[in-house]
Amino acid sequence: MLFAARSQNALHRLLDTLPVFAGDDRVRRYFTLVPGSDFSHHALGAIDRAGGRTLPWADAVSRTFALILAASPKGDLRRLHGPRALLPHGAGFNKSLSGEGTEDSASGLDPAHLLQPDGTPLATRYLFAHPSQIERLALASPEAAARAAVVGDPLLERFLESQDRRDRYRAALRTGSRTLVVLFSTWGPESLIGRRPGLPAELAAVLPHDEYQLALVLHPNERVRRGALDLDEYLDPARQAGLLLPGVHEEWASVAIAADLLITDHGSAALYPAALDRPLLGAYDGGDELLPGSPMADLLKRAPHLAPDLPRADAADVMAAILRAHRPGGSSAFTDSVFAERGHALDRLRETVYDLLGLPPPTHPVLPRLLPDPAPAQDTPAAFAVRVEHDEHGVIRVLRHPAHLVPPAPVHHLAAEVGAAHRRHLQSAALLYRRAGGHPGAPTEPAEDWTRRILADHPGGRRSAAVVVSGTHCLLRPRSGPLLSVRIGPHGTHRRTVPVDPVPVLSAVHAVLFARPDVEHTGLTCAIGPQTVEVRLAPATAEEAATPV
Repeated sequence: MLFAARSQNALHRLLDTLPVFAGDDRVRRYFTLVPGSDFSHHALGAIDRAGGRTLPWADAVSRTFALILAASPKGDLRRLHGPRALLPHGAGFNKSLSGEGTEDSASGLDPAHLLQPDGTPLATRYLFAHPSQIERLALASPEAAARAAVVGDPLLERFLESQDRRDRYRAALRTGSRTLVVLFSTWGPESLIGRRPGLPAELAAVLPHDEYQLALVLHPNERVRRGALDLDEYLDPARQAGLLLPGVHEEWASVAIAADLLITDHGSAALYPAALDRPLLGAYDGGDELLPGSPMADLLKRAPHLAPDLPRADAADVMAAILRAHRPGGSSAFTDSVFAERGHALDRLRETVYDLLGLPPPTHPVLPRLLPDPAPAQDTPAAFAVRVEHDEHGVIRVLRHPAHLVPPAPVHHLAAEVGAAHRRHLQSAALLYRRAGGHPGAPTEPAEDWTRRILADHPGGRRSAAVVVSGTHCLLRPRSGPLLSVRIGPHGTHRRTVPVDPVPVLSAVHAVLFARPDVEHTGLTCAIGPQTVEVRLAPATAEEAATPV
């Protein structure tokens, strides 16, 4: 059989169907690139990464196949010989693209592409995720609708099967107890990053680092359109702040499962985590592409809207309010008109395609492939602008923002990691820290000596030098005081704990020591993001002072 892909995105849709044929040595799988797309450049590379056997288009059109499976009706599919089954290339049929096919017709449901020039159906079978999609098709093309069948959505099956891996994905992303906010951007001028190109960096600047983690799910076409270098340069400020940019195949879906909150334009990708009931914030500012009455239009109409003129300082409050207001079923209810056959899509698909192949289907169960663990951010900030607040209960709250971006409010001090931060940040930092063992192969020295040397190398001002020994133990020396041992423990009794980054705790200790030098032998209560920890200070022992750095 032949998998005919016109773009990288279409290929990914086809790869999600592979478990249908797993274990069947009667089926030989070939892949070909359907010419004619501006976004086909990376599709061949994606086929190679999948390990598929490729056929040049000239060879593909000269052969006859038992089945041709495609996920886009565009291109010269009619030149391929054999029964054709056509899957959607996305979810919901929400957009109409100017200059492509019939005016105001949903991309993927346009008779101009679903029918051949003589008016006969292009495909032997048109496969859909929900009966309502066939009803929409019947209004435009009764001929195509007569050959349609509902099989569900293979990609949603992977979401459903992998949703119990949420904690695992969050651990892989090093999310901790932070709120993971995922931006979804389709491609083209009406996309989120087309309309609001500064949004990723703006959110990275204003959302406290220990409370929020950001990710951007970007449509494959937009990556191709921009090119890797231009995309890297455009996103560099946000990525230096820790923005996740997951891969376009599979990895983005793992990140979507891990998400706490979605911010989306009118692209269909957000419908998948919305089906898992993730809260959603709309960021589509209108245009010609979104079709009224489509599932995405209905979802955005009912969802809160992220106003483009929202003051920077209010972004965190808006997101917190969305999370508080969300009720179980609030998002998933809007996807009922998009996805049918939940939990059974691969079974329905197997029945259909094996009928077209003229073969009895395999007897073993068909299981969706679990989504892989996502990769953590390539960059994490090495310098932070730090704000320290005290509440009426004596709790010290630490708010950190990446130092290379403009913070939303005045700060107390700068904290910078020695050996990782830019020199300009090290020169200005009041807290200079290093992680023990963080530079394998580099010369080491005792923490006692290292902290003295760092303070001598950076004279003037109220500075502290600190060493992160482990997630619960640090050493800190204020300029005018002795080396202190800093022990971090949970506050109260927690049945479920998430590790806290000790660096913001060091910022709290630094701030308190210079405000109240008499607290060297006492305890503190610190709020880091949504978690509260107890901190005990004591003079460092000789063994602790000898810790290699």
